[in-house]
Formats: sequence, C-alpha cells, structure tokens
Amino acid sequence: MSDKAGRPVRTGPERIRKLAQAALNADVTVEQVDTILESLSVTLEDLSRSTEILDVTLERFNGTINQINELAPRLIAVVDRMEGIVSRVERIVGVGESVIMPLAATEQVIRGALDRVRRTTGL
Repeated sequence: MSDKAGRPVRTGPERIRKLAQAALNADVTVEQVDTILESLSVTLEDLSRSTEILDVTLERFNGTINQINELAPRLIAVVDRMEGIVSRVERIVGVGESVIMPLAATEQVIRGALDRVRRTTGL
C-alpha cells in the first residue's frame, strides 16, 4: 500500500492492536458514562423527592398566608375597637382632671389657711 497522506503504512497486527485499544478505550468510556448516568439517576430521584417536599411546604405556606389574609380584617376591627376604647378612656381622664383641678385648688387654699391658723395659734 502506498502512503497518500504522508503516514506510515500499518501492518495488519498493528491495525488490530489499535482497533483493540480503541475498543477498550470506548468500553472504559461507556462504563464511565454509565456510572455518571447512574449517579445522575440517583441525584434526579433525590431532586424529585426534594421537589415534592418543597411542593408540600409551599402548599402549607400558602395556607398560612391565606389564614393571615383572613385574620387581617378581624385584627383591624380589634384595633379599631381598641382605639375607640382608648379615646373614651382619654375623655374620662380629661373629665376627671377637670373635676379634680378645682378640688386640688380648693385643697391648697384650705391647707394654706390651716397652716396660717396653726402658725398664728402656735399649734
């Protein structure tokens, strides 16, 4: 055989060895790919389980958010009632302060008069 591409001509046994080596290399590569695919299969199964758990968690989270949404108007109503109570208490305290101010002033006047009487009588 003549060399048309500038390569040396291989003999039959050399060609068989090269083909056998190529077949062994291909077999090793196939085994490596098989191992990777098996690992990937396990990983995908784990991912599938994790995704299912995540779905359940998200459903529970969605339910919680819905409960909060349902609870919010009731909480707002409670806050409104509490604000009403606080404003009534503030009015009651204001009225109480208005009633007590003249009494406190009267008490101070009486105490002052009693102190003067005590000082003048020596009690």
